[in-house]
Amino acid sequence: MKINLVILEPNQNYINRLLSVFTARYADKFTLYSFTNQEAAMEILQKTKIDVFIADEAFEIDMERVPKRCGFAYFTNSSGVDSLYDQRAICKYQKAELIYKQILSLYSENAGHISGLKFHDDSSKVLVFSSPCGGTGTSTVAAACAKYFAKRGKKTLYLNFERFGSSEIVFSGEGQFGLYEIIYALKGKRANLSLKLESCVKQDTSGVYFFASAPKALDMMELGCEEMIRLISELKLLGTYEYIVVDMDFGLDKDTLKFYEQASLLVMVSDGSLTANNKLRRAYQAIAIKEETGEISLLGKLALLYNKFSSKTSVKVDDLDIRNIGGIPPYVNGTTDRIVEELSSQHLFEKMQ
Repeated sequence: MKINLVILEPNQNYINRLLSVFTARYADKFTLYSFTNQEAAMEILQKTKIDVFIADEAFEIDMERVPKRCGFAYFTNSSGVDSLYDQRAICKYQKAELIYKQILSLYSENAGHISGLKFHDDSSKVLVFSSPCGGTGTSTVAAACAKYFAKRGKKTLYLNFERFGSSEIVFSGEGQFGLYEIIYALKGKRANLSLKLESCVKQDTSGVYFFASAPKALDMMELGCEEMIRLISELKLLGTYEYIVVDMDFGLDKDTLKFYEQASLLVMVSDGSLTANNKLRRAYQAIAIKEETGEISLLGKLALLYNKFSSKTSVKVDDLDIRNIGGIPPYVNGTTDRIVEELSSQHLFEKMQ
């Protein structure tokens, strides 16, 4: 299934350049109609089912003539302009990939049921990092794990589901949208979530894909277990990513445990301190009790990774039946970025494959 896209642009040279890029990169996604004449463009809107209509700001479009099912935006010459004449605006002088993503976002917001876009098997491996041992660097290790696989050519997505977490502490990339728009789409139970995911994802220079954090921590409160499971299911069905690395707060409530069961591996991080090991034991025992009652099936997915492990102050836990990934020594006097970069070279992440 292709998106029918109409572009109304007075500059034929610009149209030719855009057509060249879109044909080379996105020929399987679009059927593209281009016009320099406004009436010709408006006429095709009435004769053909057009999904997205983009018009240059030089044209004043009568929105009454644009079908309700059709997404619309103005092309503008200025960056940083989000709307024009009460309609969405897209800067025409930016990377074609960013224009493409904004067009997908327009389509996903206006289309109804979308089919024919899920062609892949459930082949993604979901690695969830969620530890009861606070202060042991779980988020740092999760980000490093994502970088490890991305550096080895594995298409990897990093998801930060922490209520007060932020992907941008480690990753950066170009794009206008982020996790807030994904939450909005999930809450609305839209059938076209796959396109929204593609339009919102960013890519770090390390190769890791991620979603920009929601602007406010309270926005994350809207992301419940049902939405998180649907998001993971959609990502797995798409088959785009070989690894999905999830960083999330630890919990033993029914909903959190239900989400844990979606994981291929649930990694808990400890520094081997007395306090951390005590918390780890108590969490393990609680999970074991719930598994004995038949509420969950999770013990076989548990794994333990030691971080900031010191031979002087740390002790391994040997009395739990839990898979041991290995240990990482302490890194001192380094920024978060630098520590993540150093950790991403640790070959112990290979054990998570």
